[in-house]
Amino acid sequence: MSKPTKPKSINLPAIAGLGLKPEHYHEAMACDTDRIWFEVHPENYMVDGGPRLAWLGGFSEKFALSFHGIGLSLGGLDRPDRQHLSRLKSLVDRFNPVQVSEHLAWSRLGDVYFADLLPPPATKSSLDRLVDHIDETQEFLNRKLLIENPSLYLPIPGFAELPQLYVEAARRSGAELLFDLNNIAVCAANVLLPTDRWLDVVPAEMVKEIHLAGATARKISGETVMIDSHDAPVSDQVWQLLEQFIAANGARPVLIERDGNIPGFSELMAEHERAASILSGAVAANG
Repeated sequence: MSKPTKPKSINLPAIAGLGLKPEHYHEAMACDTDRIWFEVHPENYMVDGGPRLAWLGGFSEKFALSFHGIGLSLGGLDRPDRQHLSRLKSLVDRFNPVQVSEHLAWSRLGDVYFADLLPPPATKSSLDRLVDHIDETQEFLNRKLLIENPSLYLPIPGFAELPQLYVEAARRSGAELLFDLNNIAVCAANVLLPTDRWLDVVPAEMVKEIHLAGATARKISGETVMIDSHDAPVSDQVWQLLEQFIAANGARPVLIERDGNIPGFSELMAEHERAASILSGAVAANG
């Protein structure tokens, strides 16, 4: 499949952002536009009209928006669903988000959909399919994608090579990287894939966005498993990983993700301010 000829790629400013939640509408709209950006899951807005789209339109006129998809199943056996792509393109064309991202994961097999983002095996055939699916999506949208690294809960074939697959898929397709630091902490806890492996393999110049989130420990069959639940504050380990990456490579756009146990806006803004302080420190250090 041919690659997109001139996919649009508009970078976010290297400031901190938040996932946009309906319950925070008024407080979010009152924020200073120079200090924050917002991310949404486009699947929540794939409707024909109504207040949801009007609400998003108000934000798109004031703030930089990023679309972070969860439903394309780029790492699966099946090609991206054309109806899903069409709905996504309609949203992208209407709201012109600054960045569009998706997961290096699969969640669909034929007509069966799974309520999870499952990692693909790190094999050549899996890589080839993934590159084809990214190519097809970028060509359809006429936008360059950012691809997010997966979480692991169990060892899968070739799991130690996932960092290389993640980078190579982006290189071959012309995509860029969304680097989720909570996901690499989850991989380290569950399958002993060291965080340094990701930090050593992932080229900093390809990273255009960083995600921070909280995980939850659960007992499954007598073993403790860290779940990428997005329902807890960012952990100390993830904050340390952010400081390490930024100190070595400079500031990047950083997003605080919270999708469950949603706290008050002020609590999320406290995490936002912590991320903003780390980014400001890096900018100051680099003169």
